[in-house]
Amino acid sequence: MYEGMLAESVTIRGHEGDEIAAYYARPLGPGPFPGVVVIHHMPGWDEWTREVARKFAQHGYAAISPHLYSRLGAGSPDDVAARARAQGGVADDQVVGDVAGAMAFLRAQPYANGKVGAIGFCSGGRHAYLAACRLPALDAAVDCWGGQVVVDDPAQLSEKRPVAPLDLTAALGCPLLGIFGNEDQNPTPEQVDRTEGALKRHGKTYEFHRYDGAGHGFFAVDRPAYRPEQTTDAWGKVFDFYGRYLGKG
Repeated sequence: MYEGMLAESVTIRGHEGDEIAAYYARPLGPGPFPGVVVIHHMPGWDEWTREVARKFAQHGYAAISPHLYSRLGAGSPDDVAARARAQGGVADDQVVGDVAGAMAFLRAQPYANGKVGAIGFCSGGRHAYLAACRLPALDAAVDCWGGQVVVDDPAQLSEKRPVAPLDLTAALGCPLLGIFGNEDQNPTPEQVDRTEGALKRHGKTYEFHRYDGAGHGFFAVDRPAYRPEQTTDAWGKVFDFYGRYLGKG
């Protein structure tokens, strides 16, 4: 059977109609394909993020990764991410708007099956949790070690990030998968426990998987934190989860 994919940079409409860059990868063929929004980590819209989008395409999903730092100008991922950090990160409202724009792009394609999920890593995991609470049209969300879903120090809140995502759990409108390393310090295992407690109290559909011997960012093949055994198992959990809630790719 013929297999192929298309992967390219595109421009989409993000928050408040802004034009932003995005990376889009999809299988070739008529579909229908489920969609996934890939929310990049704090280090930026980098090579590994694009590899993740292509991995989803390989598994039969149309995947798009919006460039959340797109408004900060050109440069290497490290340089642009440094600009974002210097400005206190990107505003939650802007991220949610960009994710909503990416979801609309996926659903507008003629080969879409209408189902769209989101997955995020590091700060993107926090953004995936946030999107799941604020975007009712999202069908499934995956939080990979999202830091500051739980906020212990009110000083960590700001005009750009006024609310801890955990405090929005009652509004979470789709199934949630959480992937965590037990050696992570952001979030810590105790913070993951608190997130799970909130999901239980509010009767949400969720599943958490926690990995010994893994810390923050253990999926990233280009970083010292990479843990192949745990990553292979966790990717299997991701595809099983999306297969149940988005349809098989």
